[in-house]
Parts: sequence; C-alpha cells; structure tokens
Amino acid sequence: MMRIAIGSDPNAVEEKYRLIEFIKKSNLGEVTDFGSDDAIYANVAIEVAKQVSDKNFDRGILLCGTGLGMSIAANKVKGAYAALISDIYSAKRAVLSNNANIACVGAFTIGDKLREELIYAFLTNEFDNKSPSKIKVDAYVEYDVKR
Repeated sequence: MMRIAIGSDPNAVEEKYRLIEFIKKSNLGEVTDFGSDDAIYANVAIEVAKQVSDKNFDRGILLCGTGLGMSIAANKVKGAYAALISDIYSAKRAVLSNNANIACVGAFTIGDKLREELIYAFLTNEFDNKSPSKIKVDAYVEYDVKR
C-alpha cells in the first residue's frame, strides 16, 4: 500500500482533511498528516519533503492557498521533486514524464472535486524507467545528487 505524507498551511486545513478522507475512501494509500498549524508553511513543506526524500513515504501532498509556496519550499530538499498541479494532464505528466514525488495544490485556486481528481491522477500513475523521459529526469537527479 502506498505511504502518503500530507501537510498544509493554516489556510488549507479543511481542504487537507477532505483530501485525507478522499484518499482513505478511495483506497489510494495510507496517509500520515504532518500538520497545518505552522503559519510558516515552509516548515511543513520541508518536513514532508524530507520524509519523502528519505523514502519513509512514497509520495507527498502539500496544500496552501495557491500551492506555489509549498512547491518552492519542498523543492529545496534534495531528492524532493514537487510539482504544482492544477489540471489532470499535468497531474499525470508530473509523474509519468517527470517522476514527481510530491503534489502541491491550491486551496483557494481550485475546487474540491478537481483537487480530488488531481490527487487521484497523481497517486495512480507511476514513472516508467524505460520511457523517453528517463534521460531528462536523470539529468536533474544527477544535478541534485551533486549539490
């Protein structure tokens, strides 16, 4: 079963709880909540990103007003590949083409139903190591490892 780390800033608490329920109801994985009380969203983003990067979790989900701040903060962690997703095609391609391991979504920018569909697409796709995208992903992973 997929292990999923989730967190949000205080602006996205209700949306986070609704996503947790959706993930459980849909049998998409086992969810661990890393909180939402810290007004400094970067602290939550970095903790979730570390957990995913350290392989304690398979994927991560981060929410804030737009998803932008969480995405920027999470991508500071070596081995974390966070993608801001706002449409189904990008949610799938984040994984299929870019091997993203963290999805960032907005609480103020998209509705609950779309947010659920995005997370479903993100969690139900897998990166194919034989795809033409592998060489591109390898390039930024190599850079990440060297820094």
